[in-house]
Amino acid sequence: MRTGDLTQLEMARRGILSGEMKLCAELENVEPETIRRGVEDGTIVVIRNNRHRTIPALAIGKGLRTKINTNIGTSKDRADMALEMEKIRVSIAAGTDTIMDLSTGGDLGAIRRAVIGASTVAVGTVPIYQAAVKAVDVGKAIVEMTADELFQAVEENGEDGVDFVTVHCGVTRQSVACLEKQGRLLGIVSRGGSILAHWMDFNNRENPLYEQYDRLLEIARRYDMVLSLGDGLRPGCLADATDRGQLQELILLGELARRARERGVQVMIEGPGHVPINQIQANVLLEKSLCGGAPFYVLGPLPTDIAPGYDHITAAIGGAIAGWAGADYLCYVTPSEHLRLPTLDDVREGVIASKIAAHIADIAKGIPGAIERDRRMARARRELDWEGQVAASLDPARSRAWLEKSASAKEEGCTMCGDLCAVRTGRKKRDPGNRQAPAGLEPE
Repeated sequence: MRTGDLTQLEMARRGILSGEMKLCAELENVEPETIRRGVEDGTIVVIRNNRHRTIPALAIGKGLRTKINTNIGTSKDRADMALEMEKIRVSIAAGTDTIMDLSTGGDLGAIRRAVIGASTVAVGTVPIYQAAVKAVDVGKAIVEMTADELFQAVEENGEDGVDFVTVHCGVTRQSVACLEKQGRLLGIVSRGGSILAHWMDFNNRENPLYEQYDRLLEIARRYDMVLSLGDGLRPGCLADATDRGQLQELILLGELARRARERGVQVMIEGPGHVPINQIQANVLLEKSLCGGAPFYVLGPLPTDIAPGYDHITAAIGGAIAGWAGADYLCYVTPSEHLRLPTLDDVREGVIASKIAAHIADIAKGIPGAIERDRRMARARRELDWEGQVAASLDPARSRAWLEKSASAKEEGCTMCGDLCAVRTGRKKRDPGNRQAPAGLEPE
């Protein structure tokens, strides 16, 4: 078999260092062999569809920088492709690592291809949305879509160059039964999970993505498309966190991850949304144990339900803890989560909040070089070097726009403390050639 016919996982198993692995190693500042071994073990995925050659490959997983994802996409109420293209630009400028197109309104194929064309980072999708919308467009109920139509949607996404797809393979009759037997306050909150649960009930059949999993693996292998095994039974409120339905799905995903690797297909696992802060670490450890250390992709998580309008902050708190505990990939949450489609400002706020969480996690995990940026900031503050402080910040544009220098401190301090700036006072104390203290600190 030619190297070009092998997936990244198959190459890693044969000891081959692909160009993508070498590039990822350079970007992550690790040895190429670290990437290869991680791909071989299933603890790292290298994301890039073999038909999507206009973007650099991206590595996600153990020992690497925590990555973040931006969700964009139309709805039936708002299908403005130009706005979605602008969201891509804003997201990438703010520092996102990937884009997911979750569109459900308009021409989904055209929107997807436009997203892939506009994005300079890896692109993910949820193909069941396309299958469901297409069923409605031809006059059928969503539950009347066929298994063939669902797999055709997956195939079209791969053919277009989508780099990773969310597939809710663990939403089975068994896992849904576990959920229903225990009972939930909020039920199923995943769109894909809800569609499949209703499909199974209406058709009295098993989930096609689970029942015909080998068919899904063949499509994914053909395009070297990473499978993101979705958490279709994730909790949508704290009261439902870590229940039997969620855990039964996770157990199934662990087995499906093993089967995917056997077929040369890379996988990552999606994690819960709403989780009390004292359960976040346990959820990460469970995923790593049950799924063979596969990269963990978490939505948030959100450790409280009562902050609509501020859920980017809620998610940043949860994301920092999840990342520290071992999560590898954070899906951003915007201030408008649970309320509306995000605006451009919402998108930017969500990306920056997730970047903060990821950076905090990387420091805690000891990712090489992570804390150096904080040291640069500390040195710039010690020297009252405002340009250095702006450059070291995660959001230089906002830092520069908000900076207000103090006239009383001769612009050495900001207006928070003025000439009582502790750093300014300490700087003069350290300088033996300048013993003059700021006004008011020494008696006249």
